[in-house]
This record gives sequence, C-alpha cells and structure tokens, in this order.
Amino acid sequence: MRKIKLVVLTAVLSVTAAVSAQDIAEPFKVGTFEINGAPEVGIVLRDSIIIELDAANATLEQSVSYPSIPVPANMLELIERYDYGVKRRLYEIVNHHVGSDMLGDDRPSYVHNVDDVRTLPPIMYPGKILNAAVNFYSHIDESGNEEERRESDRLRREERGVPYLFLKPSRGAVVGNGAEIVIPYGRNRTDWEVELGAVIGKTAKYTSANDAEAHIFGYMVTMDISDRGGRPPGGARFTSDWFVGKGHDSFAPQGPWIVPKEFYGNPMEILRQSLSVGGEQMQEATAGDMIHSLWELVEYASSIITLHPGDVINNGTSGGTGMGTAVRGAQRFLQPGETVSATIDGIGTITLPVVGGEKPKGLTGAELPPVDSYRDPL
Repeated sequence: MRKIKLVVLTAVLSVTAAVSAQDIAEPFKVGTFEINGAPEVGIVLRDSIIIELDAANATLEQSVSYPSIPVPANMLELIERYDYGVKRRLYEIVNHHVGSDMLGDDRPSYVHNVDDVRTLPPIMYPGKILNAAVNFYSHIDESGNEEERRESDRLRREERGVPYLFLKPSRGAVVGNGAEIVIPYGRNRTDWEVELGAVIGKTAKYTSANDAEAHIFGYMVTMDISDRGGRPPGGARFTSDWFVGKGHDSFAPQGPWIVPKEFYGNPMEILRQSLSVGGEQMQEATAGDMIHSLWELVEYASSIITLHPGDVINNGTSGGTGMGTAVRGAQRFLQPGETVSATIDGIGTITLPVVGGEKPKGLTGAELPPVDSYRDPL
C-alpha cells in the first residue's frame, strides 16, 4: 500500500512540474485598452497585436479540452490570480492563437492592431505607488558644481544608509501612454524623470531583499513628473512639500503595458532606462548606477507597510533631469507643445504630449499660486 501511495504522489508531482514548466509559443505582455468604449484587459504580442482576454477565453472554452474559468475583470484581479490558474490560461490562449494562425489577416474581431485601440494605464489604479528618491548616483546633487557632485557621490558611496521612499498619488495622477501631461497654470518648473515600475504580485511584509523577486509580478515604464516650483513662503515653516512636487494630475504616467517577470529577466542585470524630450535624449542609465537595488527597496517598503498585489515601486531616476545642470549646463523645464518619451529596453516606450493647464477661476486664495508670484522668474 505504501508503495502505491508513493507512485501516486510521484505522478502528482510530475503533473505539477509539467504545469509550472508550461511552454509558451512566444512571450507576451498584458495591458488595459479602451475597446468599444470600455476598459478591457488584453494580451499583447509582438508589441503590436492586442488580444481581448475575455473574448479569447470564451473562444478557447468552446473546446472540451479547456475547462471553464472565470476571467479577471481587470488588471488588479489578473495580478492577484496570476499564479492561481490565470497564468496557465494566458499561456493556453497565446499558444492557441499563435499555433492556429489567428493573428493574420483572417484574425477574429477581438484581435486588434495596437494602433487601432486606445492604450490606458495598465493598472486602474494601483493601491499605492512608492517612489525611490535620489536612488541613482548620477542624480545626487545634480545642480552642484563638479567638485560638489564628486564629494556628494563619495560620501553617499561611503554611507548608503537606507532607501528614501515617498508616496505618489494614484488615481488622478496615473495616466497611460498617449495621454496628456498637464502643466498646472503658473507651475513653470515642471520636470521629467524616467523610472522602472515594479508591480507587486504577492503580498509582502518584512520581505527580505533575498526573497523580494518572488513577490514581483512584472515591470512597466513609468515617469515621475515633478513640480520643482516649491510651496510659497509664509504659514507653516516647512522646507519642502512632496505633495506639491509630485502630486499633480497626470504626473504619474505608466505603461504602455506590463511585462510578466518571466519574460523580462533580472532588472538588476539588464535594466536600461532612457528619456527624451522632443527627440533630444535627456536621460540614460543602467542598474549599475542605482544606490539601492530594487530588492532592497522592496525590503525597506515592506518593513513599513504591507505591499499588496498591484502596488507599484518605482526604482528612482538618473542624472539628466531638467533641474540639474550637470548634463546640459543649465536648467531646462518642460514646455507646452513638447513631447516626452520614456523607454525601458525589453518593456516598451510611453510617449505623452505636454499641454498647459487653464487658469482656474472662482478660487478664494487658498490655492497653490503660480511659481513666479513668489520666486524670481526663469
């Protein structure tokens, strides 16, 4: 009897291993797209083809070979359930559509060219967004002279300390590829930052950096658009205001989609992030410039607050921001009419036009005023 039980257990383990090692016809990404006027989760192939998840799953389940499973209603649910049946179903959908040549001219109506649909933020919306401040050596003291930058770099390398994270607003700030970055009226020192967005896939609390990668679902391109104008003088004696600097509408672009981690690799080995304004490259960096690794950011964040599936940790940005003088010799900020593009190799590019916000009316004076009302004009 014991021998029979051992044989059965071995067979079960073999089936489990086969499921976990399921082959995929080609790698995919996942995103959220506006289709027929509503947000739909889609599978992205070749950065050019979108397969509607719900419709593709319904087609697949017409075969008795595929059991019926509930389709995730949105990206948050997909992330939560990815390792609990959804991953296997996505693999099956991709394999079926690629293997059955359903992506060509005779494709089903639920298969679209990416240019024919509107790309929305992949996650609508993250529960929380945590950004790493000054986490690249090239971003340290960007406005200082060469000697000051060299000394600041030396001191930070001698004592890294723990990471510095701040909260970025989610709904309202998060926008997708192609949406507008709106410079609020009078806030004429608006800056750019390209960052890697790591999407949490499994709940993390006091998670060691050694185990952090297991808690990641995937990666996307993000920007941390920043208002460098500061707060007006008077009132409370605060020296900085992170809400003013980071919290405006449209200041957290994300996308264009999420690459599941099995199709990206280790960002601490392969990361390359870059940003251009109007076609002029402003930033470029690799993981070697990071002060704290992505895994250390997860450990630090989870030592303060529990990370949940769909939360986002941004890795920080490199030198080349608009406020810095190290790269271009002078400060340079975003202007209405310009276009910003951020790219991470192996993930994709998000491109957003910049527009100026209208002058608000009917306020009482408690609003954030134009920068030039309390600082010397640029």
